[in-house]
Amino acid sequence: MRDKKDIATFDLPGFDPAVPMEPEPKRPPPARARRPALKQEQLELLEPTDTTGLPVWQRDENLDLTGLPVWRKD
Repeated sequence: MRDKKDIATFDLPGFDPAVPMEPEPKRPPPARARRPALKQEQLELLEPTDTTGLPVWQRDENLDLTGLPVWRKD
């Protein structure tokens, strides 16, 4: 860069006109290895479920309807 008002300034390195760049040659992508598809199987659940997939509700004598323990005097 040269300042027009100051003749004593010098050209700084790195401010030369840019050299046009050539694009890199594109290489074709490597061929994908095909893996054989694994056969899917249905797993059995540990507990029976309803139509929504949630476990079937079972009444427990030690719990009330909210799921809290029932306190009994013995």
